[in-house]
Amino acid sequence: MKIEILYPEICYLYGDLMNVEYLHRCLPEAELVRTSLKTPPAFLSGDVDMICLCSMTERAQELVIEALRPHREKIIELIDSGTVFLATGNALEIFIKDIENEDGSKLEALGLFDLTAKRRMLDRYNALYLGKFGDIDIVGLKSQFAHAYGDGGDALFETVRGAGRNPEAKPEGLRKNNFMATYVLGPLLIMNPPFTKYLLELLGAGDRPLAYEQAAMDSYELRLKEYSDPKRGFIY
Repeated sequence: MKIEILYPEICYLYGDLMNVEYLHRCLPEAELVRTSLKTPPAFLSGDVDMICLCSMTERAQELVIEALRPHREKIIELIDSGTVFLATGNALEIFIKDIENEDGSKLEALGLFDLTAKRRMLDRYNALYLGKFGDIDIVGLKSQFAHAYGDGGDALFETVRGAGRNPEAKPEGLRKNNFMATYVLGPLLIMNPPFTKYLLELLGAGDRPLAYEQAAMDSYELRLKEYSDPKRGFIY
């Protein structure tokens, strides 16, 4: 099994890389490919089972879009064929139509989903998140300068408490086949062991126990109880 991490030298904010580290603890035999900005993506030349892209700065978003734009059609091909993608935090914005700055200027993204992210650099949104992925409860955190607007693409999660793609929306993230993108941080996979089990099933390893499974489930259940309490504040 091969898992590719795109541009970890600049896409590493909020502990997102620990999603991949946790997957590797669950699948120690998996090969991790760390692709830098100076090297072609492994997904161009070989079989990659999963592709991960993590949170980054606004300047890094420009570099990542520039690096991936020549491979847009290949990314579409991989999504259509069912390759597993996980994009967390503002990595979601790489795949939408564009990112709008406060002065009205726009950064054209890859355009796979008809959404626009609107930045508010003096108004960072920090909050907890509670949502649903089918029958699975999702808990997490959010810390972002932008929200996504528009109706393009199916949602990954349905919001119970907190903001979806934006504070007025219930749909959260993006889902197409096995492509999954979400603003939810945590790290997502460490905080949500049932969702991680679902990912392992997609990767053909659904019979594997999770790393530190009992501790992960104990923490998850405590957070789920806390986040479900209507007295618990969510925005901080």
